[in-house]
Amino acid sequence: MRKRWIGGALLLAAAALPLHQGRASSHREAPFITKNPKVDGTDFYMFRSYESGREGYVTFIANYIPLQAAYGGPNYFTMDPDAIYEIHVDNDGDAAEDLTFQFDFDSALASSGNGLALTVGPSGNQRTVAVPLSNIGAITAGATFDADQNVQETYTVKVIRGDRRTGTAQDVTATGGGGTFKKPVDNIGTKTFPDYAAYAAAHVYNVTIPGCTPPASTTPRVFVGQRAEPFAVNLGQIFDLVNMSGSGGTANPLGAQDQGMNTIASANVTTIAIEVPASCLGENAQDTIIGGWTTASVRQARVINPTATYENPAREGGPWVQVSRLGMPLVNEVVIGLKDKDRFNSSEPSGDGQFADYVTHPTLPELLEILYGAATLPAPNNFPRTDLVAAFLTGVPNVNHTGATPSEMLRLNFGIAATAAASQNTFGAALCFDRTATGGALDLQNAGCDPAGFPNGRRPADDVTDIALRVAVGYLAPTGDAPAGGAPIVDGAFIGTASSFLAGFPYLNHPRPGSP
Repeated sequence: MRKRWIGGALLLAAAALPLHQGRASSHREAPFITKNPKVDGTDFYMFRSYESGREGYVTFIANYIPLQAAYGGPNYFTMDPDAIYEIHVDNDGDAAEDLTFQFDFDSALASSGNGLALTVGPSGNQRTVAVPLSNIGAITAGATFDADQNVQETYTVKVIRGDRRTGTAQDVTATGGGGTFKKPVDNIGTKTFPDYAAYAAAHVYNVTIPGCTPPASTTPRVFVGQRAEPFAVNLGQIFDLVNMSGSGGTANPLGAQDQGMNTIASANVTTIAIEVPASCLGENAQDTIIGGWTTASVRQARVINPTATYENPAREGGPWVQVSRLGMPLVNEVVIGLKDKDRFNSSEPSGDGQFADYVTHPTLPELLEILYGAATLPAPNNFPRTDLVAAFLTGVPNVNHTGATPSEMLRLNFGIAATAAASQNTFGAALCFDRTATGGALDLQNAGCDPAGFPNGRRPADDVTDIALRVAVGYLAPTGDAPAGGAPIVDGAFIGTASSFLAGFPYLNHPRPGSP
């Protein structure tokens, strides 16, 4: 929210692979974004809400700032006040946003920007000196910032209809009035926060979204704050040429789904979450299929301030430029070639035709065949890979097909009822396909079929890495085209079941504390 101006100035389904360029689902996935972790999108979720009594909503979750160490003081992980973070919805299949939720942050020091200070020294030789820490005492929930809280983050939310920059923008406001929301401090530790769950809960806001009528007796909610990293992945072995043999302390690629190999299990992320009435998302009442993605943008020009202050470390201006983009998980990491990763992050779905070869002729299945041998893991031989195009570029017919414009985004048919947490399958809708049929016909009677899960949207407990591994080698392709498509491949890192997460909004677990 610091507006500092200077003058003037995928495609995918191979998204289905585990070998990402950086970390986890979309952590550090392109060379340039590694320099800008505050605007690095890590995961994007979009699903029909399954919290009891909230079935009339669709929940959107966009995670940013990867691989946060819980002990990451003294500055911890604030959002970038010189960026905007957005969640986009396409509801007519033209690969362009029709609805955007824009989050704009501000960060200020206490005491009117001067920061908290202590009086130091004996009488007659005292100085008032600013403290170096983000807090100097325990922090409690309240209507105002705690007196011991030095860094104070706030944000505003707008809903924009039409083009994200030229469309009609309106403020999302708290129920009862007010358009500025407080972001909770990261989970510094148990001495600062004896009850972080209660503290974070006080930052879940009931809101009014202009132009959206909520289901009876309910109100949409919004939350921004630190959460426990919900993703799971076996990074070390995957990047070591998929070094998984099932012996010598390595994971077995054909073994149990949970082999305790989640190498990011101690990390946190920062979550942007919003509930939107389902009735507000379709182009009209009959439309229940949408596409969604999240982006972060910064100003085009930056001049470093040689006498930097907290408020003005740099001067920024010019038009907004998109630097991060995420719809389907694992796309930029394992589908897009290294030379085009930054280009993908700056592109929009409507321009995804430029990346088509990465989807129709993916390289990673070929690499897996080289690493494991054609006898063990042969790459599919159906070119172009129409199974990947349908699942990730256009949507699956009779499930979540959004139109004729191929484009990379997460697609959801919210007309399909939510599956209660206790009944969710971590393999989601992937188990709803009969791969013995031409084109991988949909069969809702398949054992374990859960049509409300990935790749029909994405929920926190959908094990997208294992699904991606299987799709990469042809799980959705006819048996004759993909002889290894039925292999039960895993990476040994288990996300957990839906019951491993919170039962309701914002669904992701409270962040891991910096001290026990």
